[in-house]
Amino acid sequence: MEKLNLEDIDIYRVLSSMHEGILIADKKGTIRFYNETQARIDDLDPKDVMGKKVLDIYKLNDNTSTTMRCLKSGRSIMNETKMYQTKLGKAANIINNVYPLYKSGILIGAINFCKDYQLLEKTIVQDIRAPLKKKPGNAALFHFSDIIGSDPDMLNAVRIATMSSNSPSPIMIYGETGTGKELFAQSIHSHSSRRKMPFIPINCAAIPENLLEGILFGTSKGAFTGAINKRGLFEQADGGTIFLDELDSMPMTLQVKLLRVIQEKKVRKLGSLKEIDLDIKIISSVGHPPLETIQKGRLRMDLFYRMGVVFIMLPPLRERKGELDELVRYFILEYNKILNVEVGNVSKSVLDLFRRYHWPGNVRELKHVIEASMNVVAKGRTIRFAHLPSHIFSFAKKDLLKTLEVKASHTLMHGKDVFSSNLAQTQAANERQIIVNALNSASGNAAKAARNLGISPQSFHYKLKKYRLRRKESS
Repeated sequence: MEKLNLEDIDIYRVLSSMHEGILIADKKGTIRFYNETQARIDDLDPKDVMGKKVLDIYKLNDNTSTTMRCLKSGRSIMNETKMYQTKLGKAANIINNVYPLYKSGILIGAINFCKDYQLLEKTIVQDIRAPLKKKPGNAALFHFSDIIGSDPDMLNAVRIATMSSNSPSPIMIYGETGTGKELFAQSIHSHSSRRKMPFIPINCAAIPENLLEGILFGTSKGAFTGAINKRGLFEQADGGTIFLDELDSMPMTLQVKLLRVIQEKKVRKLGSLKEIDLDIKIISSVGHPPLETIQKGRLRMDLFYRMGVVFIMLPPLRERKGELDELVRYFILEYNKILNVEVGNVSKSVLDLFRRYHWPGNVRELKHVIEASMNVVAKGRTIRFAHLPSHIFSFAKKDLLKTLEVKASHTLMHGKDVFSSNLAQTQAANERQIIVNALNSASGNAAKAARNLGISPQSFHYKLKKYRLRRKESS
């Protein structure tokens, strides 16, 4: 196994492909690196920027330019919001992080990471995708009929959610990651009388603390440098539903302001004295036991009692093992259509593993495991150990591996399951079969198989040699 050597990393390629705008200047303020994302934010051609001074490109000075201030002080500048203009007049509203660059203790430049405020706001409002068309002004795509399973605890959760969907009381959903909190929130909205009004989901963990008040509650012109009159997400959700996902990740300072909005059903834009009446259904979710989160100081007790008037608990998949067969069949049927394959089932040994596995990612993880496996089944109709993603073996406990009664003498070449109690052997067998499947799918074309797997031709040929495979004899 090759060791990671940081000196071998193509840092320019990494910086060039980042979704953040990147600008690197030397100690004199001359621009030495400028990626495509920054070019889109500034609406400039990188060729016209490279080698120019920062102050020649932007309508800024030594005090208003974060890059120049960093070069002057030698200290980092974190999460600073700014509105600026280029010399060609393009205006941008951004959030900046600038770090000094040192070599042998001597300041040699600064690197500026820039996020466009408008693009950032779009990432905060979650894009929950599904194979359905979005209704105008409504991002809710799921209904209670989309919830699969007959577990008593899950059915009870559906019953509570259905009964409370038309109540004005706030609803809090508790469940581990991947248990379906977003699915429930959308279903509540779709079942309510507000179904034709906006459904706005917000990822609380993704909101930078210095931007969150303006994004949630709106801004008034003049509230801060570059501020404009803008409706917040609460105001945009008026008449509909707002879903505060991962409420326990929201900074405590905002939790105080949120409590006031919920109690008074009014919102005040940042920098404004006028209050706006709200008519919204509030749904929130937490990923950890609320009382435990309160004790750790990450959730206000008064906010919990106000938000959790109706409290819904979603059971983890490890407590719904009786539904595994049903869920597996459902996901196989779904991905047969999406991937245009004809997988029929999973082997008995794989299903045994599924029943014993602890599923830290819950139903979402099961869905991804089925999808990943069906991508490499190739000519077969049954999902076997060799088709499973390697992480499921890496996370499995040793005692779990030893309980599975599968003989190591069964070979993959005959389509049998191989599951040794030796984790390294199991992972090797899994990787070998993936290589075989890739070659079969590419009709023996090693270069094409490598591309399909997302690895270099050199790495692919190394693996062929490692597993003693021949391109024309792989099947």
